[in-house]
Amino acid sequence: MTTEHASDADVDAADRMESLRQLVDYHNRRYHELDDPEITDGDYDLLARELHDLEAAHPDLNVDGAPSRDVGGAPSTLFAPVVHAVAMMSLDNAMSEGELMAWGQRVAKGVPGETVRYVCELKIDGLAMSLRYENGRYVRAATRGDGRVGEDVTANVATISAVPHRLAAEGANDDAVPDVLEVRGEVYLPVASFGRMNEAAEAAGTRRFVNPRNAAAGSLRQKDAGVTAQRVLAFWTYQLGEVVGGPPIASHSESLALLQRLGFPVNPETTAFDTIEEVAAHCRHWEAHRHDLGYEIDGVVVKLDDVDQRARLGSTSRAPRWAIAYKFPPEERTTVLREIQVSIGRTGRATPFAVLEPVFVGGSTVGMATLHNEDQVVAKDVRPGDTVIVRKAGDVIPEVVGPVAAMRPPGSVPWVFPATCPCPLASTLVRLPEEADTRCVEPACPYQRDQRVIYFASRVAMDIEGLGERTVAQLTGAALVADAADIYGLTSDQLTELEGFARISADKLVAAIDDSRRRPLPRLLTALGIKHLGPAASQALAGHFGTLDAVMAASTEALAAVAGVGPKIAESIASWFALDPNRAFVEKLRAAGVDFGVALPETALVPHVLEDKAVVVTGTLAGYSREEAAAAVVARGGTSPGSVSAKTFALVAGDSPGASKVKKAEAAGVPILDEAAFERLLETGTR
Repeated sequence: MTTEHASDADVDAADRMESLRQLVDYHNRRYHELDDPEITDGDYDLLARELHDLEAAHPDLNVDGAPSRDVGGAPSTLFAPVVHAVAMMSLDNAMSEGELMAWGQRVAKGVPGETVRYVCELKIDGLAMSLRYENGRYVRAATRGDGRVGEDVTANVATISAVPHRLAAEGANDDAVPDVLEVRGEVYLPVASFGRMNEAAEAAGTRRFVNPRNAAAGSLRQKDAGVTAQRVLAFWTYQLGEVVGGPPIASHSESLALLQRLGFPVNPETTAFDTIEEVAAHCRHWEAHRHDLGYEIDGVVVKLDDVDQRARLGSTSRAPRWAIAYKFPPEERTTVLREIQVSIGRTGRATPFAVLEPVFVGGSTVGMATLHNEDQVVAKDVRPGDTVIVRKAGDVIPEVVGPVAAMRPPGSVPWVFPATCPCPLASTLVRLPEEADTRCVEPACPYQRDQRVIYFASRVAMDIEGLGERTVAQLTGAALVADAADIYGLTSDQLTELEGFARISADKLVAAIDDSRRRPLPRLLTALGIKHLGPAASQALAGHFGTLDAVMAASTEALAAVAGVGPKIAESIASWFALDPNRAFVEKLRAAGVDFGVALPETALVPHVLEDKAVVVTGTLAGYSREEAAAAVVARGGTSPGSVSAKTFALVAGDSPGASKVKKAEAAGVPILDEAAFERLLETGTR
C-alpha cells in the first residue's frame, strides 16, 4: 500500500506506529541494557499495549524487527555473551480480569475436551536469570539479554546465598540430579535490603535508588562481585530450561518439587488451581495483599501445569501460549510536577508537597503527592516543571520518588523552602538544630487549628464520618468551631446554613458526632494529637490506666514504665497535659459527654506474662474487637504488630483470618491459636 492511496486514518496509524516503535525501542534499551529507565513500568506498558493494539488493527502496516516482537534488550558489552541453550522467552500480559479469562478460553480451545490445571506464581519484580549446572556443579549464570544471548554474571550470582553451588537431591540417589540442568528464576532485592541501601546512599550523600528492581539489576552488573555480595540479593526459581538426564518430568508441579529437592528456593505462595475462575480470585487476592510480603511483586504468572499440553499449545515468536502474566495496576507512573507548595500540620510541621498533572496510579487519580521535608526535596532534587516518578502503593499516601533528569526543561532552578507560613498570619517558619522538620511555631495559626480538628475526627482517632477537611474549613471559617470540643455543640440548623448541607446530611453528621462520644479510650487518647502518641501506645496506656483521668494524673516515670510507651512518649504526654489550654480542652470534652474510660480494678493490673513477646491477631474474635485483643496483649507486656515474622510468638486466628498471615505463620513454624487458646495465652503466657 502506498501513501498516495492510503486513507488519512491509515497515514495517522502508520505515523503513530512508527513513533511508538521508536519510543518502545528506546525505553527497552534504557530498561534492559542500561538499567536506567526514564519512565515507569506502567507508562511503558501503556506504550507497548497501544503499539500491540495498532498492529492488531492494521496488520498490513506491521514491519519486521518491531520491538513488540522482541523479548528483552541486547546484552551488555561489559560482560561476556552467553548463548541460551533454550531461549528465555517473555510473557504476554493480561491487564484486566477480562483479558485473563479470554486467555483461559484460548487455552481451553487449544486442548479441547481436556482437563486443564493451572499453576499460579507471584510475579517477582526483579531480574530474570538462568543458572546452569553440570554434573551437579554450578558453572554459569546469565541474564535474559535478548532472550537468545545474555550476559555472563556467574561470579556475581555466586555471592547470592540462596543459589546452591552443588546439587544433591534430598532422599534420592545420584540419578535424581540431571547431568545438565538450567534453572530459570528471578534475582530480586528484598524490601529490607532496599531500605538499607537507600539509607547508606543518603548517609554517603549519593543518589537514592528508585526501586528494588533497578537496584537489583545494578547490583548484578557490578564488575566487582564483592560489591554485589554487599547488596544482599535473593533468588526464587520458577522454571526449567535445558535438562539432560534426571527423572522424567510430566508437569510443572513436578519440576518445582524436583527443584526444591535439589536445594533451590521455590516461592511458598505458588498454588495450583483447576479452574480459571479460581485463578482470577487468586489474582484478586494478591492484588489486595501485594504489600504483605518482604519483596516487591507486580502481578501473578499463570501457567499450564501439564507439560504435554504446553508442547501442543506452543509459542509465538516471543512468548509461550501456555502462560500469561496478570499485571496489577501500576503503582508508579510519570507525570509533570506543576508546583511545590507547603502544608501545615496540627503540630505546626511544614510539609512540602507536589501539585501534579493528574495521573492514574495505584488504582486512583493522583493530583498531589508528598515530598516529606526540606532535606528530601534537596536529596531528590525535584523542581517545578520536572517530569517526575509518582508512587502510590495501596492506601499509602502518594509520594514523588524522583525526577526524570533527562526530561528536565532548560533553565530549571532548584526549589527553595519558604521562610514564612502560608497561613494568613504569615509567621516565620523555624527549623531547630538536629531536626529534619521545619515548623510554624505560632499557636494561633489557623491551619494548625483546622488540622487538629481534622485529625481528631479522622479514622485512626474518633472516626467521625463526614467531618473531613472541607467541612472543618467551613466550620472554622464560620466561627462555629474553634477547637475539636466545639463540634459536640453543633446543631443541624447551624449546619444547614453552610454550603452543601441539606437537612438529611446535617442530621447525619450530627448523629455521627454524637456517636463518637462513646469511642473507646485508645481512640480518644490518639485523637488528642499529642506528639509521638499514636494508636499502639494509646492502646497500651488505656489497657494499663483505664481512664483518661488516670493517664493525666500519672507521673512521667509511671507513663514510661508502660510497655510500648517509653521515656520519649511519656515526656511528650506529661508536657502536653501540663499546659493549661490543653487541660481546658480536656474539660470541654468532659462537659460534652465524651467517654473518658472506666476505672480498672486492682485485679486488672495483670502480670506481664507476655513480656517482649509479639502476638499477631487476624480475623474476627467473638469476645474481642481487634483493638481490644491488641490492648490485652500490650497490657501483659507484649506487642501486637500487624504482620507475621519468624520472631512472632503466636498468631491468633479468628473467623475469616488473613490467608497470607496464616501461610507465613505455617512457613515460619509460628503456633496458630484459636480464641480459647488466646484466652489461655493471656492468662498464662504459654501457647
